[in-house]
Amino acid sequence: MGDIEESVKQEKKVVFVTVGTTLFDALVRIVDTKEVKQELLRKGYTHLVIQIGRGSYTPAKSEGKDGSLAVDYFTFSPSIADHLRSASLVISHAGSGSIFETLRLGKPLIVVVNEDLMDNHQSELAEELAERKHLYCAHPQTLHQTISDMNIESLLPYPPGDATAVAKLINKFLGFPDD
Repeated sequence: MGDIEESVKQEKKVVFVTVGTTLFDALVRIVDTKEVKQELLRKGYTHLVIQIGRGSYTPAKSEGKDGSLAVDYFTFSPSIADHLRSASLVISHAGSGSIFETLRLGKPLIVVVNEDLMDNHQSELAEELAERKHLYCAHPQTLHQTISDMNIESLLPYPPGDATAVAKLINKFLGFPDD
Protein backbone atom coordinates (compact mmCIF):
# COMPACT_ATOMS: atom_id res chain seq x y z
CA MET A 1 0.00 0.00 0.00
CA GLY A 2 2.89 2.38 0.74
CA ASP A 3 4.13 2.01 -2.86
CA ILE A 4 0.77 3.13 -4.19
CA GLU A 5 0.73 6.17 -1.91
CA GLU A 6 4.27 7.10 -2.96
CA SER A 7 3.37 6.82 -6.65
CA VAL A 8 0.45 9.21 -6.29
CA LYS A 9 1.73 12.62 -7.26
CA GLN A 10 1.04 15.63 -5.08
CA GLU A 11 -1.50 18.03 -6.58
CA LYS A 12 0.22 20.74 -8.63
CA LYS A 13 -0.21 24.11 -6.95
CA VAL A 14 1.38 26.98 -8.86
CA VAL A 15 2.43 30.38 -7.55
CA PHE A 16 2.63 32.86 -10.42
CA VAL A 17 4.70 36.01 -9.84
CA THR A 18 4.26 38.88 -12.30
CA VAL A 19 6.06 42.20 -12.54
CA GLY A 20 4.38 43.15 -15.82
CA THR A 21 6.57 45.11 -18.19
CA THR A 22 8.48 46.84 -15.40
CA LEU A 23 11.76 46.23 -13.65
CA PHE A 24 11.16 44.96 -10.11
CA ASP A 25 14.28 42.97 -9.26
CA ALA A 26 13.57 43.38 -5.52
CA LEU A 27 10.40 41.27 -5.87
CA VAL A 28 12.08 38.65 -8.08
CA ARG A 29 15.05 38.42 -5.68
CA ILE A 30 12.85 37.97 -2.61
CA VAL A 31 10.71 35.19 -4.14
CA ASP A 32 13.95 33.48 -5.16
CA THR A 33 15.19 33.29 -1.56
CA LYS A 34 15.40 29.98 0.25
CA GLU A 35 13.14 31.31 3.03
CA VAL A 36 10.28 32.34 0.72
CA LYS A 37 10.50 29.15 -1.32
CA GLN A 38 10.45 27.03 1.86
CA GLU A 39 7.43 28.97 3.14
CA LEU A 40 5.59 28.40 -0.16
CA LEU A 41 6.37 24.68 0.10
CA ARG A 42 5.14 24.66 3.70
CA LYS A 43 1.88 26.21 2.48
CA GLY A 44 1.50 23.35 -0.03
CA TYR A 45 2.62 25.05 -3.24
CA THR A 46 4.66 22.92 -5.65
CA HIS A 47 5.65 25.25 -8.52
CA LEU A 48 6.85 28.84 -8.77
CA VAL A 49 6.60 30.60 -12.15
CA ILE A 50 8.13 34.08 -12.29
CA GLN A 51 7.68 36.71 -14.98
CA ILE A 52 10.86 38.79 -14.55
CA GLY A 53 9.90 41.56 -16.99
CA ARG A 54 12.71 44.01 -17.73
CA GLY A 55 14.69 42.93 -14.69
CA SER A 56 18.33 41.93 -14.75
CA TYR A 57 18.12 39.44 -11.87
CA THR A 58 17.72 35.84 -13.02
CA PRO A 59 16.22 33.43 -10.48
CA ALA A 60 17.54 29.92 -10.04
CA LYS A 61 15.59 27.30 -12.01
CA SER A 62 14.70 24.05 -10.31
CA GLU A 63 12.92 20.90 -11.42
CA GLY A 64 11.41 20.42 -7.98
CA LYS A 65 13.05 17.10 -7.24
CA ASP A 66 13.64 15.81 -3.73
CA GLY A 67 10.66 17.69 -2.34
CA SER A 68 11.86 21.14 -3.39
CA LEU A 69 9.81 23.79 -5.15
CA ALA A 70 9.92 23.64 -8.96
CA VAL A 71 10.99 27.08 -10.26
CA ASP A 72 10.78 28.48 -13.78
CA TYR A 73 10.86 32.01 -15.18
CA PHE A 74 10.36 34.00 -18.37
CA THR A 75 10.70 37.66 -19.39
CA PHE A 76 7.55 38.41 -21.37
CA SER A 77 4.58 36.51 -22.74
CA PRO A 78 2.01 37.63 -25.32
CA SER A 79 -0.62 36.83 -22.71
CA ILE A 80 -0.27 36.01 -19.06
CA ALA A 81 -3.94 35.01 -18.87
CA ASP A 82 -3.08 31.28 -18.99
CA HIS A 83 -0.64 31.72 -16.11
CA LEU A 84 -3.26 33.58 -14.08
CA ARG A 85 -5.90 30.90 -14.74
CA SER A 86 -3.61 28.01 -13.80
CA ALA A 87 -2.21 29.67 -10.66
CA SER A 88 -3.27 28.74 -7.16
CA LEU A 89 -1.76 32.00 -5.86
CA VAL A 90 -0.71 35.16 -7.73
CA ILE A 91 1.94 37.57 -6.47
CA SER A 92 1.88 40.81 -8.44
CA HIS A 93 3.41 44.26 -8.27
CA ALA A 94 0.87 46.96 -7.45
CA GLY A 95 1.01 48.63 -10.86
CA SER A 96 0.08 45.51 -12.79
CA GLY A 97 -3.08 45.26 -14.85
CA SER A 98 -3.26 41.62 -13.83
CA ILE A 99 -4.58 42.56 -10.39
CA PHE A 100 -8.18 43.00 -11.47
CA GLU A 101 -8.07 39.98 -13.78
CA THR A 102 -6.80 37.92 -10.85
CA LEU A 103 -9.60 39.23 -8.63
CA ARG A 104 -12.15 38.56 -11.38
CA LEU A 105 -10.90 34.96 -11.60
CA GLY A 106 -11.29 34.62 -7.82
CA LYS A 107 -7.62 33.74 -7.31
CA PRO A 108 -5.80 34.48 -4.06
CA LEU A 109 -3.54 37.48 -4.57
CA ILE A 110 -0.63 39.19 -2.84
CA VAL A 111 0.10 42.66 -4.20
CA VAL A 112 3.67 43.79 -3.57
CA VAL A 113 4.14 47.54 -3.35
CA ASN A 114 7.28 49.13 -4.77
CA GLU A 115 7.23 52.87 -4.18
CA ASP A 116 10.03 53.36 -6.73
CA LEU A 117 7.84 52.14 -9.59
CA MET A 118 4.46 53.67 -9.06
CA ASP A 119 2.36 56.61 -8.13
CA ASN A 120 1.05 56.72 -4.58
CA HIS A 121 -2.53 56.01 -5.71
CA GLN A 122 -1.58 52.49 -6.79
CA SER A 123 -0.17 51.53 -3.42
CA GLU A 124 -3.10 53.20 -1.65
CA LEU A 125 -5.53 51.25 -3.84
CA ALA A 126 -3.76 47.97 -3.03
CA GLU A 127 -3.84 48.80 0.67
CA GLU A 128 -7.56 49.68 0.46
CA LEU A 129 -8.36 46.37 -1.25
CA ALA A 130 -6.30 44.58 1.42
CA GLU A 131 -8.33 46.32 4.14
CA ARG A 132 -11.48 45.03 2.42
CA LYS A 133 -9.98 41.51 2.62
CA HIS A 134 -9.96 40.95 -1.17
CA LEU A 135 -6.17 40.46 -1.27
CA TYR A 136 -2.99 40.67 0.76
CA CYS A 137 -0.64 43.62 0.45
CA ALA A 138 3.11 43.44 1.15
CA HIS A 139 6.43 45.10 0.47
CA PRO A 140 9.44 43.10 -0.75
CA GLN A 141 10.90 43.09 2.77
CA THR A 142 7.61 41.82 4.31
CA LEU A 143 6.64 39.25 1.66
CA HIS A 144 8.01 36.26 3.57
CA GLN A 145 6.01 37.22 6.68
CA THR A 146 2.87 37.90 4.59
CA ILE A 147 3.10 34.43 3.03
CA SER A 148 3.74 32.90 6.45
CA ASP A 149 0.73 34.66 8.00
CA MET A 150 -1.70 34.35 5.09
CA ASN A 151 -4.89 32.37 5.41
CA ILE A 152 -6.41 32.00 1.96
CA GLU A 153 -9.81 31.18 3.48
CA SER A 154 -9.94 34.62 5.14
CA LEU A 155 -9.98 36.43 1.78
CA LEU A 156 -13.37 37.63 0.60
CA PRO A 157 -14.24 37.00 -3.04
CA TYR A 158 -14.24 40.12 -5.14
CA PRO A 159 -17.70 40.45 -6.70
CA PRO A 160 -17.04 39.96 -10.44
CA GLY A 161 -18.89 41.95 -13.04
CA ASP A 162 -19.28 45.18 -11.09
CA ALA A 163 -16.18 47.32 -11.18
CA THR A 164 -18.00 50.35 -9.76
CA ALA A 165 -16.44 50.10 -6.31
CA VAL A 166 -12.93 49.76 -7.71
CA ALA A 167 -13.49 52.52 -10.27
CA LYS A 168 -14.61 54.84 -7.45
CA LEU A 169 -11.48 53.96 -5.46
CA ILE A 170 -9.24 54.59 -8.46
CA ASN A 171 -10.97 57.89 -9.22
CA LYS A 172 -10.67 58.91 -5.56
CA PHE A 173 -6.92 58.28 -5.59
CA LEU A 174 -6.55 60.07 -8.93
CA GLY A 175 -8.34 63.10 -7.48
CA PHE A 176 -11.52 62.87 -9.55
CA PRO A 177 -14.78 63.91 -7.90
CA ASP A 178 -17.25 61.29 -6.62
CA ASP A 179 -20.38 60.97 -8.74
